[in-house]
Amino acid sequence: MPDSLYRSMAIENRFESIDAITLHVSNMARSFAFYRSLAFDVAYGTPDADFVSLRVGDQFLNLMLADPEGWRGGWGRVIIHVGDVDTVYSLALAAGLSPEAPPRDAEWGERYFHLVDPDGHELSFARRL
Repeated sequence: MPDSLYRSMAIENRFESIDAITLHVSNMARSFAFYRSLAFDVAYGTPDADFVSLRVGDQFLNLMLADPEGWRGGWGRVIIHVGDVDTVYSLALAAGLSPEAPPRDAEWGERYFHLVDPDGHELSFARRL
């Protein structure tokens, strides 16, 4: 594809947002309990389902039961903006979870902390300062 056509298409078809991110999980009941302990709202699914959708503002964080034959664990980090980072951190501690470190203010203008879910997916809970 010529660069000029690519640039023209990119301008006309700008990406607007991400509606959902889907994470593969090895044990849905365990993952369901983990995310519910952080007060995620369930839009669809149950702990014994193969697919669960959790609300994140107007978007969704989906959990899909992985094929055990191809399972390799976590893949990267999802950054979730929240109203109060310290409250989410307190929820995590109260649920017996182990964040990497307490919330801190970063030089790039966010207050954040990191947490790893049961399948190795990194979650960052943040708020712009």
